[in-house]
Amino acid sequence: MAPFKALRIFNEDGKVQSRLVTLSLDELDPGEVVVRNAWSSINYKDALAATGAGRIIRRFPCVGGIDLAGTVVSSTDARFKTGDGVLCTSYDVGVAHDGGFAEYSRLPADWVVPLPAGMTAREAMALGTAGFTAGLAVERMEQVGLKPENGPVIVTGATGGVGSIAVDILTGAGYHVVALTGKESETDYLKTLGAREVILRSTLDLTKIKPLDKATWAGAVDNLGGDVLSWLASTMQVGGALASIGLALSHNFNATVMPFILRGVSLVGVDSVNNPTVQRLRVWERLATDLKPRHLAALVSEVPLDGMSPVFEKLLKSQFRGRAVVKIA
Repeated sequence: MAPFKALRIFNEDGKVQSRLVTLSLDELDPGEVVVRNAWSSINYKDALAATGAGRIIRRFPCVGGIDLAGTVVSSTDARFKTGDGVLCTSYDVGVAHDGGFAEYSRLPADWVVPLPAGMTAREAMALGTAGFTAGLAVERMEQVGLKPENGPVIVTGATGGVGSIAVDILTGAGYHVVALTGKESETDYLKTLGAREVILRSTLDLTKIKPLDKATWAGAVDNLGGDVLSWLASTMQVGGALASIGLALSHNFNATVMPFILRGVSLVGVDSVNNPTVQRLRVWERLATDLKPRHLAALVSEVPLDGMSPVFEKLLKSQFRGRAVVKIA
C-alpha cells in the first residue's frame, strides 16, 4: 500500500499541535480491520484535540478524528470482508488510537459498525458522533416514557452539531420542538430544521432558579449543563424525561431532589463513547430509518483534509453551526 496523508497530533516541547504528514500502514495502531476512509467529521472534541485547547489526546503522536466512514480494504475478522461499507465513532479513536483524519485507518473489529442499508458514508459522517449522541438521547428518553403526545421537548445549544441533529430528529418523529439558543441570528436556521419555537438564552433569568418552577417540558435534550440544566430540571412536567449530553456551559449541576420525587422526572445521562455493540447497532439502524434527519443538507458543510483549521477555531469560539464533514478520498 502506498504512503498516505494523515493529520497527526504531536506534543513537541510541551506544545500540542497538528499537521499533515505522510504515513505508511505499518505506522498506524494495530487492529483487525483496515478501512480506506472516504469521509470523516469534525466535532468539538476534535477541535480541542487538534489545537491542544483541551486535554483530550491521551497518547502522542496520534492521528486525530473521532469519526470515520469508508470501505474495508482487509480484515482478519469474519464479521467484515473486503468492500464492506463501515463506520466507526468514539471508543479511543482519535484520542488514544489513530483516528479518521487519514486516508486509511486500522481498527479493532469490535469498534467497527456496518454502514446501515440506505445510508451513504457521507451521510454517516454528517451524523457522526453528534448524530449518534442525539439518536441515543432520543432513545433513552423514549425508554422512560417520552412520546410526542406528552408535550413540548426543548433542545439547548440548538445550533451545535448535536443540537441541530436533535431538533431535526425530534421534529421528524412528531415532537413539538422548542430550540434554546444564544444566537438570535440563527432563528431562521432552527426553524428550517423544524423547531416550532425558538427561545433566546438571554431571556432566561438563571439567577433565580426555583426548586420547582412552572411545569413546561415533557422532554429536554441539554448540551450545556450548569444553570441551564438546573433550570430545566425545575421546569420539567410530571414524568418528564431530561437527557444530559453535554457541558458546553459548565460541568456543574445545582439542583434539589424535588423534581425527581415530586414530579417523577427522569434524568438520563447519555454517553456516546462506551456503548454495547448491540445498542450501537440499533441506534445506527434507527438513524437510517425512523430517526433519520430530514434536513442534513441544511446543517452540513464540507471541508478537505487540509482545510480543517478554520473549523477548529470556529468551534472553539462557538461560531460554528451544524456539522462539518471532511472529504478524505
